[in-house]
Amino acid sequence: MSVTLKALTRSIWVFHVAASPCNNCDIEILDCLTPKFDLERFGIQLVGSVRHADALLVTGAVNHKCVPRVKRLYEQMPKPGVVIAVGNCACSMEIFADSYNMAGPLDKVIPVDAYIMGCPPKPEAMIEAVVALVGKLRS
Repeated sequence: MSVTLKALTRSIWVFHVAASPCNNCDIEILDCLTPKFDLERFGIQLVGSVRHADALLVTGAVNHKCVPRVKRLYEQMPKPGVVIAVGNCACSMEIFADSYNMAGPLDKVIPVDAYIMGCPPKPEAMIEAVVALVGKLRS
């Protein structure tokens, strides 16, 4: 395993992208950082710049207006990096599937490595997905 991937599995820095969400997923992400779930004990922390991120965490339905922004953020993220789609809106467009303004699920815009389903997804599901993703990166 390369040094970069080994470092990525030890301390994952995450940049959160809100692509037109209803904010329920955002609240659950913040809940993961509280002392009850404490994602930081795994070395996972939110960062303020995509240029420092190992993972891109995208919430919300991707509409046509935010497609260029999401693509630009993905291009600015250092490689190797992973993309995580959080919530039913980003994963499958659930209730917005027939909307005229939606560009489709996130994987139609950028490649996605992990999906966390739920509306909103529970913090336990987010932790399980991150652990699975770290296991995937290590193998």
